[in-house]
Amino acid sequence: MFPIAKRSLAMIDSFSLGTLRYVIGLAIFACLLWAIEGRQAFRYGTRLWPAIGFGLVGITGFNTLVWYGLNFTRPEHAGILMALQTPLTALVLWLAYRQRPATFTLGCVGVAIVGVVLVVTKGDLSRAFEGGSLLGDILVLLGAICWVIYTLAAGRFTGWSALRMTTLTCIPGGLGLLTANAVAVSVGFVEVPSAEAILSVWWQILYFAAGSVVLGVLGFNAAVKHMGALNTMLMVNLVPVGVFAIEAALGRRYEAVELAGAALVIGALAANNFYLRRTA
Repeated sequence: MFPIAKRSLAMIDSFSLGTLRYVIGLAIFACLLWAIEGRQAFRYGTRLWPAIGFGLVGITGFNTLVWYGLNFTRPEHAGILMALQTPLTALVLWLAYRQRPATFTLGCVGVAIVGVVLVVTKGDLSRAFEGGSLLGDILVLLGAICWVIYTLAAGRFTGWSALRMTTLTCIPGGLGLLTANAVAVSVGFVEVPSAEAILSVWWQILYFAAGSVVLGVLGFNAAVKHMGALNTMLMVNLVPVGVFAIEAALGRRYEAVELAGAALVIGALAANNFYLRRTA
């Protein structure tokens, strides 16, 4: 998502791009939910306000902050900042719910973060944020915190399928994106993109809607229900490795330390998975 988004922002503004991908993605979600679970699945019942709150924070907050932040930073930076969601999730679970992660899992979190740092910095911490601005990095980090909060929403929607929870939180989140877009246009912060501009990134928008929204968000929420928030978020450490792999395919060369860092990330993920299976 990050490498494609960074290149797409040269043609269309972040507000419009984020809104378009969720409008299309939400339409797909609604059709799926209607076909699979029926009209009654659109009822919020007593969970309307939690759905609105988590939707606005996770969908509106994450997309507005991260996508706008990408204007000022590099996709590699966004990838490494996403990896910080793992220790943040562990901390929130520990403080808010008194769910202390297993010592082994905390160790795997630490090893994975070390691996990510090696991949990004090539062993030199001074290179961690080369080529990007502090503003962009802060915005992406705030967006990452929004996604951590959204990850913890699963516990508030027990009894709902991952599809229902995703759809009913994406509805207020999508409306929030539309509102943010309208405000940005009305104050002259951005302009309404032309049809030519939208068509110039049509396949990117289609990928964002079907790939990163429908498959990405739905798959993520389903994983949280099956594996728990921390173990799912631990998998997010693969994001910066994936971003660097894509950038390498576009011309960037590997160094031995980067390969070592990627191996640490994958090894930590595998070790924690085996550990959790054994304890289960």
